[in-house]
Amino acid sequence: MTIRIGKTAVGPDHDPYVIAELSGNHDGSLDRALAIVDAAAAAGVQAVKLQTYTADTMTLDVDREEFLISNPDSLWHGRTLYDLYEEAHTPWEWHKPIMDRAKSHGIDCFSSPFDASAVDFLESLDVPAYKIASLEITDIPLIERVAATGRPVIISTGIATLEEIDDAVNAARTAGCQDLILLKCTSSYPTEPDDAHLRSMGDLRDRYGCQVGLSDHTLGIGVPVAAIVLGATVIEKHITLDRSGGGVDAAFSLEPDEFASLVIEGSRARRALGSAEYHTSASEATRSRRRSLYITEDLEAGAELSADNMRSIRPGLGLPPKHYSSLLGRRVGGDVPRGTPVTWDLLEGE
Repeated sequence: MTIRIGKTAVGPDHDPYVIAELSGNHDGSLDRALAIVDAAAAAGVQAVKLQTYTADTMTLDVDREEFLISNPDSLWHGRTLYDLYEEAHTPWEWHKPIMDRAKSHGIDCFSSPFDASAVDFLESLDVPAYKIASLEITDIPLIERVAATGRPVIISTGIATLEEIDDAVNAARTAGCQDLILLKCTSSYPTEPDDAHLRSMGDLRDRYGCQVGLSDHTLGIGVPVAAIVLGATVIEKHITLDRSGGGVDAAFSLEPDEFASLVIEGSRARRALGSAEYHTSASEATRSRRRSLYITEDLEAGAELSADNMRSIRPGLGLPPKHYSSLLGRRVGGDVPRGTPVTWDLLEGE
């Protein structure tokens, strides 16, 4: 089930493919965007991801109620959609320098397109993959256009119903997508861990026979590491240089040192899974430090073993302690010095 994004192998037998989402955290500065790419690469991520749209390809410059963000709990409460997208979008002329910077570090850079013109533009940049954002999962023409490129497609499920996920997966595969990854995603910013529902990933994997991962908006790295334990092969989180510096997505983004921890701990979590085996990998030196039965007094031939002359102690070169009761009263076949490990051939008649 291994998929290749660029030169990187993605799958259960490989370390998690960690994506640092730039989104609007460039704060309108190309220099800042490039600095974020540098920091992401230094943190060890496999990819940086952009979003390719303009305010005009996303919405209309209208301030009617339906174009306002009215949820009082939203980070962007009171703003118009157009105003938010105008601030957050990554200018298209920045894409190539950002992608070139990522390439110079040996990491991937690709994007989430939001309409067909964005796909055409990204194709001209030869991106290694595409990501369909969670709210675009019902945009079947967009999914078909992306899938027709033949590149790997990552789709966030967000608030989608199973019927909507069915439609998206069928559209992608019918249009030619061979390499599909579905990401569990909770479309709240930030997301509470209680709302992550990571066990959904296993159901998605079984239903659609594809790799799964997590597009995460929780704070910290605990939830994505848990997702890796549950089988996530891809982790996506937003990145910022400094949360306290503000920015449209900074409040639920990781800083570079946190991304470095995610990369390290994610790899450890994946490697620690191993397999359902019960043999020990401990060295013989370690095994010898277990308890075993030893003679604790000098014994003459014919002496009986008792609690006074036999004990369970370290090291572990004698018989296991489970034999203690059955050995009491048995006699030794010859002289035995103190400190001798108890073995069957010490016994009379053996």
